[in-house]
Amino acid sequence: MIITQRVTIWELVDSKTGYLTRSGLYKGLALVAFAQQGKHPSDKLLENSESQELPVPVLGDLSEVTLLAQRLHKGSNPAKLNLTYSDICNLDTIEVNLVPEKKGIFLKHVEYQVTSKRFNSVVYRRYNDFVSLHELLLARFPYRLIPKLPPKKIVGADSQFLEERRRSLLRFLTVIARHPVVSKDHIVQFFFTYTGEETQHKIREVFRRVPDEFATSELSSRAKELVPPETLTEFANSRDQIRVILLGISRLKNIADCLAIRSHSYGLDMAELGTQLSNLASEPHGTTAWATGGSTIWQEMKKGFHIISKEFNLLSTRALQQAVREETRVCERLNLLLDVLVAHRILCERHERGVSADHQRALSTMLSLKKRQMQGVIRGTDSDTVEYLENKMVAQESVIANVELRNCFSLHCLHMETQLVHAHLEILATVLQSLVNVQIRGHSELAEVWKLIEPTIMKCLPEKSTSGSNRIS
Repeated sequence: MIITQRVTIWELVDSKTGYLTRSGLYKGLALVAFAQQGKHPSDKLLENSESQELPVPVLGDLSEVTLLAQRLHKGSNPAKLNLTYSDICNLDTIEVNLVPEKKGIFLKHVEYQVTSKRFNSVVYRRYNDFVSLHELLLARFPYRLIPKLPPKKIVGADSQFLEERRRSLLRFLTVIARHPVVSKDHIVQFFFTYTGEETQHKIREVFRRVPDEFATSELSSRAKELVPPETLTEFANSRDQIRVILLGISRLKNIADCLAIRSHSYGLDMAELGTQLSNLASEPHGTTAWATGGSTIWQEMKKGFHIISKEFNLLSTRALQQAVREETRVCERLNLLLDVLVAHRILCERHERGVSADHQRALSTMLSLKKRQMQGVIRGTDSDTVEYLENKMVAQESVIANVELRNCFSLHCLHMETQLVHAHLEILATVLQSLVNVQIRGHSELAEVWKLIEPTIMKCLPEKSTSGSNRIS
């Protein structure tokens, strides 16, 4: 159906009220069917068909429309995530890069440049800033996926450790920035946008009294409604399933690491092979008739070694490039999926330990808040965000005091986080596709270089030494 026909149909059904009525929808579908039959859509065409059954249009695949409808109605069912991995990726794109120079006069430390597409921001952070963020998020969202941080190396860190930690911090921020709930929190916004000094202390100062999610969530009061009767059974089954998936992905990651290590070793071997050929070509000892018996083969071979060694250096470069592709497009994506799966396992362990400790902390925070209100010190000391959350906490005092509601809210969050894990499982499909593409490209590039080497060897080496190459003797 051409664009002009679509415009005509819309003009015929548009009631100028800002919405489409049911009769207008049926009218539009009938006009689409007429257009598919090759007829020009018009009101007269419909009038002539009043005594007949209206045609039915061919709509094709409606899966995307169905998904869109589900997302539009997501608010009416908070127990459904309704997000694909593509939707999750669209929430934000994060970059974490090492700053070349170490800051500090006496104590040197590593600094990272953190970029967020969503906030259109570029900030500089130290490792301890990430630690503060991690601790605050765990306190604010005890029932959500919060990935682990990489370890802090006390002894002098080498370049390999710094690169691995940079990648791990990137994955950590990526999961946080793409979390449908956590990413909307003011703590996350502060981390990505604050440009002042001493971020690790400032972020703690501003958000140290922020209550946990249960104390401020609009869903807390109706948490029981969000937990189906079969939740505990389903949770146990899904937890076992994710445990099996985690084990399988871990093994796949080990295999992918081995592939990258082999490609890297192959590249180093080819470089060493080229170096040794170059050394042989530069071998300084003169050759006498006494040693050769009149043979010139060694002198002829030395001339060819110089040319051949350059080809092996190219082979080494291609192999090392292959190793980088395997690390970035296969290993790192598997690492991201592993981080999500491990975060789910840790979340389940937190839930198993019970919500009683969280409940006591919330009550303690409420008591402290009331004391400060009585003393008149709550206003003007913190940001508006913290004051808003504290006031919201007071309004929900009766809900907060109900430990059963907290337990139900925890189960609801576990349900949503499990759905989030399943949305991330799509990463495995992209990893397998990348693995195939990377291997095809890598082997093709290596084969091309080997094909370049073969005629070079035929030209540079003595004819007699190459004619019998297929025989042992």
